[in-house]
Amino acid sequence: MSDPLTPPLPEDLPRAPLAYENPAFLDSPDGRPLRILAEYQEPLARFRRERIEDTVVFFGSARFRSREDHDAAQPETPESLEASGFYDSARILARMVSEWAMHLPGPRHRFVVTSGGGPGLMEAANRGAWDAGAKSIGLNIKLPFEQQPNRFVTPALNFEFHYFFMRKYWFAYLAKALVVFPGGFGTLDEMFEVLTLTQTHKMAKKITVVLYGSAYWKSVLNFDVLVAKGAVSEKDLGLFQFADTPEHAFDLLQSGLQEYCHPPSPLHESPVPDVPAPTAQELLGPDITPTLR
Repeated sequence: MSDPLTPPLPEDLPRAPLAYENPAFLDSPDGRPLRILAEYQEPLARFRRERIEDTVVFFGSARFRSREDHDAAQPETPESLEASGFYDSARILARMVSEWAMHLPGPRHRFVVTSGGGPGLMEAANRGAWDAGAKSIGLNIKLPFEQQPNRFVTPALNFEFHYFFMRKYWFAYLAKALVVFPGGFGTLDEMFEVLTLTQTHKMAKKITVVLYGSAYWKSVLNFDVLVAKGAVSEKDLGLFQFADTPEHAFDLLQSGLQEYCHPPSPLHESPVPDVPAPTAQELLGPDITPTLR
């Protein structure tokens, strides 16, 4: 006979989720440090795996499309023709950079074309690298309105970020050069971020910055007024150069990147291997403490 003063035993408990498999925790404010760290460590592991040493970053408007993508129902305008011209130029320049970089000696891929991974001039940059048969990187961002990665990004180098500042970190960290095509708020934000880091010597490297389309940039931004008002110094205008043709932009990039080109070495005369680099586990042997599922 049961004791009325003794409550019934509770039912057996299910297993608690592992902390790193608990979405309620990972998606909470308490899990934010892990989410930030993941957007550092996971790209780092992939860049190492894909043998990426450094990059040339292309910024530009998502709204400037190719002529083939122009809405046939809308008449072409001088503005749409200018926009598609910038698309063609970005594609040509990215192909030129990729064709040159593919033949540089070394154990890793050099000066890999990198974009924000989306449409418009970002697509043009990835497409130019694709034309050359080279790898390219897309650093996409998760937005309230959907931005799909463009089809020309190398699949293994297709990234999507939640945090803008982690995306910007990866733009800046690997970059040895930056090409800024015409764009809007996002392009301006990204451009001035890099210029500020360079001006304040927060980047432990020299970075070549090319503003493509001098008429556009000089009409959108009056750099001379910044100097005249004392907001920046005259020498700060030397942080970037203008170009109006893919050929001129390529000459500026190539000249600026020469100091980062490794001299030929008998150890690295062969092309970069096509296969991914081994992981730490593959190098060191099986994991002696695997996680049990």
